[in-house]
Amino acid sequence: MPSPTEPAATPPTIEEVIAGLVSGSIAPIRSHAANVLRDLSRIDHAVYEAVASTESPALDEPLRRLSNAANRSAIWVAIAAALALFGGRRGRRAAAAGVAAVGVSSAFVNLGVKSLASRRRPDRAGARVVHDRHVAMPSSTSFPSGHSASGFAFATAVGRDVPWLAFPLRALAAAVAYSRVHTGVHYPGDAIVGSLIGGATGSVVGGAFDRRGRRGS
Repeated sequence: MPSPTEPAATPPTIEEVIAGLVSGSIAPIRSHAANVLRDLSRIDHAVYEAVASTESPALDEPLRRLSNAANRSAIWVAIAAALALFGGRRGRRAAAAGVAAVGVSSAFVNLGVKSLASRRRPDRAGARVVHDRHVAMPSSTSFPSGHSASGFAFATAVGRDVPWLAFPLRALAAAVAYSRVHTGVHYPGDAIVGSLIGGATGSVVGGAFDRRGRRGS
């Protein structure tokens, strides 16, 4: 207890508390996290360059076409249209859920995550990606892959209503995700994180459609 002649101790401000934490126990954690991210980035670049340097003439044209088919989610919209036309009531609900999941994942990735990450696109020329693989290099930032997110969002949402399509749609989504690396417009990490975001989004949107369907039944 301070004496009457001594001023009472001033409690530390929030800024001082945070500064103390950062300079103490949090600093080593942040440093380690930065080292981990740096190592992951090195691996990401190494895998990208390995794919670029591996000759695969039988795959180059099909994967280029597949990558282009997924532009603006055209391939998923086409599958949704077929489901709505020939899949009955369940097919129509699956199609609606799939298209909604694509919309949500696209907005989240393109308007949210990409603007925060600001990762540059790969140096396709520097990595000497075979010209026959080339698709148009998008002007948006690289992380994460919107094509990968849309594919897995659609596959996950549709698979909830039409289980027999779950595996083939996920396989197609994985092929689209890989095609973005093969054609040189994304790093592998972009495709992996995009796929995870898409899967999570598809689960959330598909679950919302399930709940709405139960209320309406």
